[in-house]
Amino acid sequence: MLHRYVIYRCRNRSHPFDSDACLKTLLTSRQQLPTSPGPFKGLLGGALIFHLCKTLDRVDSINMQEQGAVVIIVGAGPSGLATAACLTTLSIPYLLLEREDCFASLWQKYSYDRLHLHLKKQFCQLPHMSFPASFPTYVPKTMFLQYLDDYVSRFKINPLYQRNVVSAEYDDISKRWCVKARNINASSCSGDDRVEEYTARFLVVATGEATDPYTPDQIEGLDTFTGEVLHSTQFKSGKDFQNKNVLVVGSGNSGLEIAVDLVNHGAKTSIVVRSPVHFLSREMVFLALVLLKHFEVGLVDSMMVMLSKLVYRDLSKYGIRRPEEGPFYMKAKYGKYPAIDVGAYEKIKSGEIQVFTAEITSISGNNIQFKNGSSHPFDTIVFCTGFKRSTNSWLKGDDYLLSEEGIPKPRYPNHWKGKNGLYCVGLSRTGLYGASADAQNIADDIKSLL
Repeated sequence: MLHRYVIYRCRNRSHPFDSDACLKTLLTSRQQLPTSPGPFKGLLGGALIFHLCKTLDRVDSINMQEQGAVVIIVGAGPSGLATAACLTTLSIPYLLLEREDCFASLWQKYSYDRLHLHLKKQFCQLPHMSFPASFPTYVPKTMFLQYLDDYVSRFKINPLYQRNVVSAEYDDISKRWCVKARNINASSCSGDDRVEEYTARFLVVATGEATDPYTPDQIEGLDTFTGEVLHSTQFKSGKDFQNKNVLVVGSGNSGLEIAVDLVNHGAKTSIVVRSPVHFLSREMVFLALVLLKHFEVGLVDSMMVMLSKLVYRDLSKYGIRRPEEGPFYMKAKYGKYPAIDVGAYEKIKSGEIQVFTAEITSISGNNIQFKNGSSHPFDTIVFCTGFKRSTNSWLKGDDYLLSEEGIPKPRYPNHWKGKNGLYCVGLSRTGLYGASADAQNIADDIKSLL
């Protein structure tokens, strides 16, 4: 038990294994060690630490199976954490697999510094734990991560990290899901491609809407670009781009907010806006969410478009077209979110953000050619082009719950439940609010079947 305690203490939730920190913790754990480390220090600093690193994950997975995990959850983002907490409150044992080395990796490792929750905090809290009253209405990234850390501690959530699921298949004979996951940490330590196998009666897909970053690689000459090419998941702050010509590709919320951050830090910023987009303020979105509880989406959309026209006027003069379909209808049908304005409109209106409506046709050196025939030099390209979901590559035999794109086939509000004990959480295109509802529904349903 000593080595499991030591590695647990050393494996910080937000960072990969650190042998030096592990050694320090081991040598200072007086309740389990002699008062003097004596001759063990050198050994522990080398071969023993390496051995413990390799064996811990195997011991953890065996113990979880021995404890009789009823549910396997794939993904330790907010959706997976919410599901784990709901299962815990109902005393249902589970196993939580996460391919990264921390929970909520998109927030911890792959998001920009100025990120805030776009909705008021009451719409973003996870089940069974509210945000502290001292938190602002729109919670910033740092505070949200603090909240998630407290959430993980409160519900004693211990994911198995660096488990990349390669297959999940239902066995008709045993009536259980068999999940195979590559142990990334063990494979890197030993050089072997080690795949572990887990089984449970229920499987919850909690891999989220943002899985694998997508960058269009079909652009002619992209590999010849002499500047820096980033995906939005690699962008942290505009402070690194002062006085540079930066092109943002993509006009979703990430693209618009990154463009604002670049301008605020002195970058010469342009953005490609090819598709029509609805501009709404935070207050409009809050009003819409309240109204949607009582009125049909068509009526709410009509009100939102009217308010948007009153506030933002004619956006076409700046190169931005409004879609013909309503903002929340589009969100439900296509997963396309309205642009929640946090300063982009004023920057576009003032000319600080230049809008390009034509798509990129080719790149040569630092020159970018557009479909309308214009050409402009840039130092950096930031692709805010979204994500691809990889669920269909490892989830086998499901022809009911999830589409090829990893989106639920059943219509809301029955989107979260499949067949043979298969569930999905956080894929309903309703953000954290929807994920929380999904998690509670799933836990309650599993409880009713036990």
